[in-house]
Amino acid sequence: MIEIFSYFNSILPLSEAAQVALNEIVHEKSYGKNQIVQMPGSTCRTLYFVKEGAARIFYIKDGNDITEHFAFANDIIVRAESLFTQLPTSKGIETIGKTTFYTLDADRLFSLYNEYHEVERLFRIIFEREFVAAIRRIESFQLKSAAERYNDLLETTNLVNQIPLKLIASYLGISQVSLSRIRAGVQ
Repeated sequence: MIEIFSYFNSILPLSEAAQVALNEIVHEKSYGKNQIVQMPGSTCRTLYFVKEGAARIFYIKDGNDITEHFAFANDIIVRAESLFTQLPTSKGIETIGKTTFYTLDADRLFSLYNEYHEVERLFRIIFEREFVAAIRRIESFQLKSAAERYNDLLETTNLVNQIPLKLIASYLGISQVSLSRIRAGVQ
């Protein structure tokens, strides 16, 4: 669990008492390739931090599997609209390859907020960063070409070659043929 606390402390140094309290609710869980972590239609009650591997948030629209978000090492992956409203969402979480997460039960985490304000502040910062990343992703569809969005993804991780092209294409909002053309020009 040392890695997750190094990550937390890089964002906001935590007191020993807060680390002990968080340590009680952090668990490590591994999944195989293409495993559903959270089903579409369910309510999100767990936060996941990728220790190793990769995962995605996806949904089905008009029979098409659409990737909304990728998460790699040290990334949080959570269906926030469900987590904060406590309502089911049409989105799910799936691993891309063998993936290990640090998991935190949301109810237990949120109960720590009252006792350890630094934990609340830490997760506020984490969620703010994710919010900004989501806004930047939306803006990328408005302001950038598909090739630029692909280059942005390449800068995010070295695992792009391990992600099926159909998932990358849906994430970029383009066809696999268009993605093949972009990759031919990039590589």
